[in-house]
Amino acid sequence: MAKLLGIVVCMMPLAAIAISFGLSLICDVLLYSRRWLWRFRIPLSLVILATTAFSASALLFLDMTLWTVLFSCIALYRIVVTFRAIWGRSQEIYLLTSARHTVRILLLAQCIVLAGQALWTHHSLSDQAIWDSVTSVLLISSICLLASTFRRYRRTRWPLHVKGYTDTELPSITVAIPARNETEDLQACLESLIASNYPKLEVIVYDDCSQERRTPEIIRSFAHDGVRFIDGQEPIASWLAKNTAYNRLYQESNGEYIVFCGVDIRFGPDSLTRLISFMKTSKKRMVSIIPRRDAAVYGRFSMIQAMRYFWELAPPRRLFNRPPVMGSCWAIERTALKEAGAFAAVSRSIVPEAYFAKRLLDGDAYSFRRADRNLGIVSAKSAVDQRNTGVRVRYPQVHKRPENVLLVALLEFGLLVFPYGVLVFGPFEHLSATAWLRISFACVFLSISYMIVAVTTHINRWWFAAIGLPFVVLTDIGLLHYSMWRYEFSTVDWKGRNVCVPAMHVYPHLPKLSDRG
Repeated sequence: MAKLLGIVVCMMPLAAIAISFGLSLICDVLLYSRRWLWRFRIPLSLVILATTAFSASALLFLDMTLWTVLFSCIALYRIVVTFRAIWGRSQEIYLLTSARHTVRILLLAQCIVLAGQALWTHHSLSDQAIWDSVTSVLLISSICLLASTFRRYRRTRWPLHVKGYTDTELPSITVAIPARNETEDLQACLESLIASNYPKLEVIVYDDCSQERRTPEIIRSFAHDGVRFIDGQEPIASWLAKNTAYNRLYQESNGEYIVFCGVDIRFGPDSLTRLISFMKTSKKRMVSIIPRRDAAVYGRFSMIQAMRYFWELAPPRRLFNRPPVMGSCWAIERTALKEAGAFAAVSRSIVPEAYFAKRLLDGDAYSFRRADRNLGIVSAKSAVDQRNTGVRVRYPQVHKRPENVLLVALLEFGLLVFPYGVLVFGPFEHLSATAWLRISFACVFLSISYMIVAVTTHINRWWFAAIGLPFVVLTDIGLLHYSMWRYEFSTVDWKGRNVCVPAMHVYPHLPKLSDRG
């Protein structure tokens, strides 16, 4: 009897956890699968929060393992989704449809983790066999990443020789610049453009209702150099402000090619000639440029911009039909832009250029290149602007879904940070010599991959690039979660405008589902 009582007492915590998790699962399914229950979302959400937090924390308290930590991490993302329902700042039909898919994925992931833990407790593999498998997977992934980085390095290199064209053979181009509350950067950008030797050049600047009085004054001061000024208007609610500016610039432009760029870009005298000559020679209808960093102004140390360049240049993005893009400077044929639906097709997109690149990739009409000294396209973006850009684009890059944030964070940590941790703490885990050798080579290959990107784009010096990858990745993971929080529960500004409207469907004036009956 005492033995039976002891078993019951031991099973009570597990039963309470199972009941709590089951109740949270039922409430989640009901909330997001039955529209009429949405009016009761606050009490249901409170139940979900309480049961989810209890089951995760209790499981960690009972047995802290890799599986229980994963279970609790997924629970945190479920809590984020639940807080979205309580906060209710976005259009309710958008919240309902987007959260439904997210909740199903997260619940499935938690069930898989629980099943994995159950299987793990009955496995017959030795610790050495497990570490051999883990280190082998990490080594293979690092080799694949290094091979992809070398391939991207060769394919994105600016060609040394491009066919020259006479002034009559070169097409007309428009350089289109959206500006809002700009000062010195705008002036430096325009000064570099008027020094261009391109024969058929039109420069248009769109002033997006700047509160900074000096912005329109700077633009008008270049009128005698041929720079055209466009006075902006307040964007409509269903358009992002930057895309409104792009659309107006496109409508006002006259060039056969349009070069969109930010005010932080500087052009050399031959930059536009080399860019358009390359597009004509290679028969590309769109080219996106990674500019060289102006190390003389801001130095060669960046944590945020470095990871952004790394993700564009290292992985084999084309295998996933996700071509690399860089919004700071990109050129597109006017007819190609029109055929793709122009900016009306991407009115809510934070990265509109990605849509056009994907459309043109199928016909091999798109190219992604790194600027070199010959091209002469340079970025002078400050660290603050880099951070703001990272916050603005990072969450949309994962389609504004918390489950994608979780997946990316786990992949980044597991493939790019964890190997260095094993390398440092491996001797304390009594790794075999072959396993430690495999993880050592994996870390070397990962560091080389990052060094290729960091050194060739002048974003970091070689000595930091050799050891900096785990720190840069951790910074990116933090930025990704910060971007998610800002989009979901706060504001994300672009030049003083909140891009959460309409990117996150924040339309408080629309009727609620509960009002429709």
